Amino acid sequence: MVQPHAVIFDVGKVLFDWEPRFLYERLIEDDRALEAFLANVVTREWHFQHDAGRPFAETSAELRARFPEHAALIAAWAPRFNETLGPAIPGMTALVEALDAAGVPLFAITNFSGEFWPPFRAREAALFDRFRDIVVSGDEKLVKPDPAIYALALRRFGLEGPDAVFIDDSLPNVVAAADAGIHALHFTGAAKLRADLEGLGLL
Repeated sequence: MVQPHAVIFDVGKVLFDWEPRFLYERLIEDDRALEAFLANVVTREWHFQHDAGRPFAETSAELRARFPEHAALIAAWAPRFNETLGPAIPGMTALVEALDAAGVPLFAITNFSGEFWPPFRAREAALFDRFRDIVVSGDEKLVKPDPAIYALALRRFGLEGPDAVFIDDSLPNVVAAADAGIHALHFTGAAKLRADLEGLGLL
């Protein structure tokens, strides 16, 4: 078995928490109205279009046409998207720093809008500057768990599958990475991940 020497991270729910509620609980005071808005208007299925490469100008126009009474709230999504991203997942910044200090090459594959990524990348530059390359689904118009995004990432990163460990909170994404020949770990928390990486000789 080839010993992996590089680590490929997912971003949302692995490095940083992501939850549309973080933004909209600041804008909608009534709890029932908030729940209804999140469940029916700015749904995760609607947002997934951005991760797949559709521009917000298109998706928001369609959504405002369906929910004209929520036009202002829908419009807030893009300029305030960083507010949907919370702080780093506990323990993960220290883990990334430890891997970097150990000389482990760091990469990421993230399902993320190509429009919304640059402001977030800039906000968290102290962490992401440690990464050698990051594949952003919205830029590539490929999303996990499509096998093509893993193949593209490995080519870009200059890696073969067995060279790397891939970490994601989504089981379908983990399974797809394993199918691509990558050593894949399901993320459930920093402590378990650190132990797994120590077991692989990466820390």
